[in-house]
Amino acid sequence: MERPSQDIADELRKIDLFTALDPGQLRVVVDSTRVVRLDGGQRLFDHGQPARQFFRLNTGLLKLFRNSPSGGEKIIEIIQPGQVFAQAVMFMEPDRGYPVSAEAIEPSVLLGFSSEAMHGVLHESVDTCFRMLASLSNRLRQQVDEIDKLTLHSAVSRLAGYLIGQVPGDVPLSPEVHLTAPKNVIASRLGIQPETFSRVAARLMKDGLIRVQGQDIVLLDVEGLRARAED
Repeated sequence: MERPSQDIADELRKIDLFTALDPGQLRVVVDSTRVVRLDGGQRLFDHGQPARQFFRLNTGLLKLFRNSPSGGEKIIEIIQPGQVFAQAVMFMEPDRGYPVSAEAIEPSVLLGFSSEAMHGVLHESVDTCFRMLASLSNRLRQQVDEIDKLTLHSAVSRLAGYLIGQVPGDVPLSPEVHLTAPKNVIASRLGIQPETFSRVAARLMKDGLIRVQGQDIVLLDVEGLRARAED
């Protein structure tokens, strides 16, 4: 890990979590921040490793996952640039381990924040405490929704919902979705096998709902996909 450049304070001010900090509090965060560079396939941390930092992904792509006793891998979340993650470690005992493993899918650059330094900041900033709690509550709601989808929805519904979820609200008639992660990674995230992903995509193509062009998927019938997602 390396120290960030001198203009890191300006970058941190753009992160919602830190916007409520005064200059002195922000300086505490800046002084404890480190830049982490990972190659594709390189681990950031392992499940059970003492959790003393949380992170923000600047560039690249990262996956959070757990390994099953049989050796299979279940991807919990795909981290995109701009996302802050593992912030719940600030409310854990210092030697409690990360509940998941994190690995770069492609070359990635992250900012690592000291949870110990943030403890002191949270004691001084009520606004930051509420922002942190709001962030954690939102993540919890997303995880509950995801459990619902993985247990109650079919593979067709999961993939259709995932594609719809990648489109901004003001979508054109035939928006194009670029899959930033490999299809096998997305399949694991959706709780399906890669071959099932391919079969479902072929079915949606046959039904005239999508057109697949490598990592790009054109949504030909957004309302039709929404109907499949809600099935």
